[in-house]
Amino acid sequence: MSRIEYNDIVAYHPGYYVKEMTEELNITQDELSKRLDTTSKHLSDFVNGKAKLTEDLALKLSRVFGTSIELWLNLNSRFIEKIIEIEKQRTSDEECEIARKIDYSFFVNLGILPAKRNICDKVDELHKFFKVASLKVLCRKDFLVQYKTAVATVNDVNVINANAWVQTAINIGGKIDTKPFNEAKLKMCTKEICNMTTQESDEFLTRLKDMLGECGVALVYLPHLKNCGINGAVKWLNNDKVLLAINNRSKYADYFWFALFHELGHVLQKRKKLLFVSESSDQTHYKNDLMDQLEHEANLYAQSALIDESAYEKFVKEEPKNATQILEFSKRYDIHPGIVVGRLQRDGAIGYNQHNGLRVKYDMR
Repeated sequence: MSRIEYNDIVAYHPGYYVKEMTEELNITQDELSKRLDTTSKHLSDFVNGKAKLTEDLALKLSRVFGTSIELWLNLNSRFIEKIIEIEKQRTSDEECEIARKIDYSFFVNLGILPAKRNICDKVDELHKFFKVASLKVLCRKDFLVQYKTAVATVNDVNVINANAWVQTAINIGGKIDTKPFNEAKLKMCTKEICNMTTQESDEFLTRLKDMLGECGVALVYLPHLKNCGINGAVKWLNNDKVLLAINNRSKYADYFWFALFHELGHVLQKRKKLLFVSESSDQTHYKNDLMDQLEHEANLYAQSALIDESAYEKFVKEEPKNATQILEFSKRYDIHPGIVVGRLQRDGAIGYNQHNGLRVKYDMR
């Protein structure tokens, strides 16, 4: 196209003027091509904005139309300037649209980005924080979080915010000092971590973070980001340090502890080149045979670490499952009763409306 328009910016290719000047001379375009000593196709491409202006063609045009070479070169320079201006404006608009899909107040409330009113200023801050040349990178399904493209329920806003949440966790985790990763030490800490389930959140949150840091695990409690859909993530930041991020969206104790031990299961798998993402829906994240196997293993690890499997299987066979039985079982194995209730509900041993009074919520602020 010889005339390109975007919003209030208009760029005219030099060929746009050739068409007008040809009509003023009362000659056909085919005849003009002969006068210019060029082919009809090349002239047609130039007139329609498909071919660039060369110095040779500028010279020929100046001779045929009685103008200076500088006129055509200046028209071309002006065209290039306007095209650059259009591209910058289009890119800016696209990035602003992406930024509008991200809850900027999330980052302000975390104290990691300054408050901004102007959307362009927000884009600049997000560039710096995410360390990307363009926010369009966050739209890529293969950037940090992988998704099945065939799943209709996953759209751009989910991918954008999932990538944003994970990158935020990586940025925060990268600043946490830890000792070099020690698998044996981490396994030894498992029992003490299980005992923490009976404590209040203000008792164990700091201790848990410090304990995992001694094992080489940077634990990040990260609030829920709207349209994110991620519950937790594990990523090795280097050979001696691994990030474990937990979303505090569901503050119920049983969800928190199962999510934590699920991610610890991934840590112990030591797949240092993989990013593990636990999502709120099993239908959205990318899967293959290996990932299916690793996810299954992490689930089994979480279940067995929290509740002794043989004792649980025996308990499940007992009828009925009243609150007294659950409390006695929990006390016997030093586990929070809400975790037992959550496991029984997920396994279908009791209904989701039963014994919820034994479940508690944490204040994860």
